[in-house]
Amino acid sequence: MISLIVRLDVVPDRREEFLEAITSNAASTFGDEPGCLRFDVCQDRYDPHHFVFYEIYRDEAALEAHRAAPHFARWREAVARTVVPGSQVNAITDLVIAHRETDKQHGGSA
Repeated sequence: MISLIVRLDVVPDRREEFLEAITSNAASTFGDEPGCLRFDVCQDRYDPHHFVFYEIYRDEAALEAHRAAPHFARWREAVARTVVPGSQVNAITDLVIAHRETDKQHGGSA
């Protein structure tokens, strides 16, 4: 599995537009792409304009399918308007260890 971690800062007066765009992108990614296993959007507790996304994809093909999806193209257009230029940092990693809420109930890990 592949995890994608994205950090970025939003232009303050474009925050609402950003939230609409990321809500749509995350819903389409998770709902329409079978290779997307997780898509979390997190807002920094102390800076309402700093966000982190945590996405998990089944494999490289799933990540490439995500990047080729029509909703991703719309997302990139929104990024150009709403994200502070140069603030986005992407980290693509291999998922080594994962824990799930249900693992707490069964005493194991994924």
